[in-house]
Amino acid sequence: MSYLIIPKGYKSALTPEETERGIKLVKDFFQQSLSKALKLRRVTAPLFVLQGQGINDDLSGVERAVSFPVKDLDDARAEVVHSLAKWKRMSLSEYKIRPGHGIYTDMNAIRADESLGNLHSLYVDQWDWERTITASNRNLGFLRRIVRQIYSAMLDTEEFICTCYPQLRPFLSRSIHFIHSEELLQMYPGMTAKEREDAICRKFGSVFIIGIGGALSNGEPHDLRAPDYDDWSTPNEDGYTGLNGDLLVWNPILGRAFEVSSMGIRVNEESMRRQLAISGKTERESLYFHSLLLSGKLPLSIGGGIGQSRLCMLFLQKAHIGEIQASIWPEQQRAACRRAGIKLI
Repeated sequence: MSYLIIPKGYKSALTPEETERGIKLVKDFFQQSLSKALKLRRVTAPLFVLQGQGINDDLSGVERAVSFPVKDLDDARAEVVHSLAKWKRMSLSEYKIRPGHGIYTDMNAIRADESLGNLHSLYVDQWDWERTITASNRNLGFLRRIVRQIYSAMLDTEEFICTCYPQLRPFLSRSIHFIHSEELLQMYPGMTAKEREDAICRKFGSVFIIGIGGALSNGEPHDLRAPDYDDWSTPNEDGYTGLNGDLLVWNPILGRAFEVSSMGIRVNEESMRRQLAISGKTERESLYFHSLLLSGKLPLSIGGGIGQSRLCMLFLQKAHIGEIQASIWPEQQRAACRRAGIKLI
C-alpha cells in the first residue's frame, strides 16, 4: 500500500472501450515514429535465454530472474529475460547492421521482485532498441541528439492521441532539459534521488538525467545500473562521467516524476573492464557475451528500453499501470483502487 498513489478526484477521461482502442493507437503510432526517427527495423526477440552465458541483464544486480528447467536440454535452466540489452548487441553483429541503423523489438518480461504500485507491475513490456554507432559517436553530443529524436516521437504521439480523443489535453513540455546526476545532487543536496527527480521534473517538465550507475560526490550512485551494458564511468566533456541516462517527464495525474526510458551508449572493451572492476564482478569476463565483447567481436552501439504500458499510461492519462495491462495485484491495492474509481484490468 505504501507504493500506491490515489490522485485526489481522479476520474479516467476514457471509457474502458476507448482505453483499449487507445492502447493500440499509442503503440502503433509511437513505434512507427521511433523506427523512422532512429532508422530501426523490427526483429523477433526471445522471451527466455539459457542461464550462465551472461546474455540476460541483471538490471541493478539484485533482481531474481524467473527460471525453469528444460527437459530436452538435460534440465539445463532457462530464465525469462529482464531486458535485451546484451542480446540486441549480439543481434546487431549477426544481422550485420551498419552504423546509423539499428533494430527494435517487443520485449516482455516477468519481474517477481518489483514493488507493485502505480508504475510497477510483475509484467514488463517495452520496446527494446539498439543502433550501431562508430567510435566518433561515443560522446554526449550524440547521446543528446538521440534523446531529442526519441522525445520528438513522444511529442508527435501525444499530439496524435489528443486529436483522436479531444477530451485529453497535451501536457508535455516542448523541449527536454539535460542535467548530470552530480549537478542534480548539488542542486538539491538534502533530497533523496527520487525527490531530486520530482523537483527537477516539476521545474522543467521533461528531463534527461545523465550518468546513472557511477558513485556521486556523496558516495552513492543516483540509481543502480549493471556494469556490463551502459557506459556510466567514462569521463565526458561536461567534467563528469557517464554516457547513459534516464528520460523522465512530469506526470500531472500522479504529481511526480515519471520514468519513460533508460538508455545509453554501451560499454566498449575499456569501460566494461573498468566497470566490472569497480563492481567487483571481474569473473564475468569469461562469460560468453563478455568474451565476445572483449575480443572485439561486437559492434559499438547505443540502445535502451521504452516502456510500452508506461507510455500508454502517460498519453491516455491514467493513474495506474493496471488500467493499461492485465496483471496480478495485492487485494488490498485492488480494493483501494476500486474505492477511488481506478479500474484495474
